[in-house]
Amino acid sequence: MTETLTPVLNDPRLLLAAVLGVLLLVMLLAIRAANRAGRMAQPLMQLSRRVEALGEGQERLAGGLHHVTEAQTQSQTAMLELMERRLAEVQGRMSESLHGTARRTAHSLGELQERLKVIDRAQENISRLSGDVLSLQDILSNKQTRGAFGEIQLNDIVGKALPPDSFTMQATLSNGRRADCLIHMPEPPGPIVIDAKFPLEAYEALQRAEQGDSRTRAAQAFRLSVRKHLRDIASRYIIEGETADSALMFLPSEAVYAELHANHPEVVREGFNLRVWIVSPTTCMATLNTLRAILKDARMREQAGAIRRELALLHADVERLGARVENLDRHFGQAARDVAEIRISAEKAGLRARRLDAFDFEDGRDDTIVPLPRNS
Repeated sequence: MTETLTPVLNDPRLLLAAVLGVLLLVMLLAIRAANRAGRMAQPLMQLSRRVEALGEGQERLAGGLHHVTEAQTQSQTAMLELMERRLAEVQGRMSESLHGTARRTAHSLGELQERLKVIDRAQENISRLSGDVLSLQDILSNKQTRGAFGEIQLNDIVGKALPPDSFTMQATLSNGRRADCLIHMPEPPGPIVIDAKFPLEAYEALQRAEQGDSRTRAAQAFRLSVRKHLRDIASRYIIEGETADSALMFLPSEAVYAELHANHPEVVREGFNLRVWIVSPTTCMATLNTLRAILKDARMREQAGAIRRELALLHADVERLGARVENLDRHFGQAARDVAEIRISAEKAGLRARRLDAFDFEDGRDDTIVPLPRNS
């Protein structure tokens, strides 16, 4: 190696060429290294720019986060204030609602208490009414008390429809029979008897009976009971020359009356043939109102003669009054004339008094005093 380099070191030109070659090689190597460094610096520059952009983004993110934090803080503050206000409003409304609910509840409880009192009173009335119903059932279960019940109801209806002097309750007839009510009708038709009958057992048996033979037998028993009552009234309370030729059978129950007319018209027709008219409380009131009109008309006819006599006396009184008025008129005329003559005499006396007061005797007129009439 030493031997190889010795000629080169001894020759300047070779040495220069070697140096130039080395420099050229170094330059080439430097250029290559620079190219490599340049190629390696580009990613670093890009990375640097990215790092700078990332820093700027981080700064912007930090600013945005700061603004977001401030906005969130303000929003939370506003939200808290709104929530506090809403909470206060809700509490106020709840308080008012609770107070109103308490008032309404108290009012409702008061009304409920009053209604309970009403219900208690109604229950007491129902209990009392139940007792009355049981008492009524006890009354209707006995024939004598049931008859008294019908008589009391008849008395109430007749007392409301007719004047007190137009009927008699429990009137005794000439045959010794006692009628529940005797209406004093004029001739014709004459006094009419009303007798109260209440076929309750037969009617209840008919209502309890089922379809078939049992109902047929119950209906037959009901018809027989009503027919017996009709015949008893016709034989006991229609007396020729004493009572009217007809009588009334009073049924104190509208249900019995409706059953009789709806399902047993033959019994009603038999009553027509016996001249015994079946009436219920409603139809009895209507019949009595008709009888009251007849009584009123009959009484007016009875009083027609007395009215004519009173009219004749009234006419005579009017004639006497006219004569007396005429006499009084004559007296008034005479009194008027007397007053006029008295006025003339008074005027003359006054004239003479004035002359005497003035000593006026010059005139010499002879004023003769007219003598007063004898009756003055």
